[in-house]
Amino acid sequence: MPPIFICGDVHGQYDKLVRVLRENGLIRETLAWTGADAQLWFMGDFVDRGEDGIPAVDLVMRLQREAEAQGGGIHALMGNHELLFLSAYQFGRRGGFRQAWLRNGGEEDDMARATIHHISWMQALPAMARLGDKLLMHADALFYASYGRTVEQVNAAFTRMMFDETIGVWETMLDNFSERFAFYDRHSPSRAYSEGATRAQHMLNLFGGKQIVHGHTPIVYMKEELPPQMVRAPLVYANDSCINVDGGMFMGGPGFLYRLPGT
Repeated sequence: MPPIFICGDVHGQYDKLVRVLRENGLIRETLAWTGADAQLWFMGDFVDRGEDGIPAVDLVMRLQREAEAQGGGIHALMGNHELLFLSAYQFGRRGGFRQAWLRNGGEEDDMARATIHHISWMQALPAMARLGDKLLMHADALFYASYGRTVEQVNAAFTRMMFDETIGVWETMLDNFSERFAFYDRHSPSRAYSEGATRAQHMLNLFGGKQIVHGHTPIVYMKEELPPQMVRAPLVYANDSCINVDGGMFMGGPGFLYRLPGT
């Protein structure tokens, strides 16, 4: 079985992305793909909060072609910051979308560098994916279930929205995507009965899989005693039903790739 790697939120941290890809043997010094048949999944949020979001997307788009030619694959999910970026691109100042994007870490240089190819690539990103017994979704949130009862239905709903010019539809989605901590008992994370784990199991029962893998919420938001610089591995929580891979690169975390066990 080929190795499967998962990368959390990049947020414009191009140099850190390059480093973790090199450290895991997926690219060489020239930035060419050397991962052979490896599979690499990104959890979304390539843009905002860091100045090199579009260069990171450029790198991933090129590596997708190279990996496919070698029998490997690179895949990515839709993050809320892709949605923020797309809403600002599509609506501009109408509806306050551009202001909301800037308020959430939008980088003017990235908007200036974005071409129709970047926009089309972002628009085509799925919301969720099943990978064996892993359910991949950007956010640790329940709102996905309001868009469908299967992974395919949710992804189809996201795709339809990409071409919907109704401001209210985008506002609702962005509001939904602000949800986090759905599976984490913030005030009593160590108690024997976990409401968060119960909610996670509900999502797994609905969409399939045995563990949820997500980004969106930096691990240090859950482990406040942990400095970002020390985050070098995912956080498994909610009675082992969830795996958080957001290393908080934009907060000073070095970043990491999570290799799925058994691959």
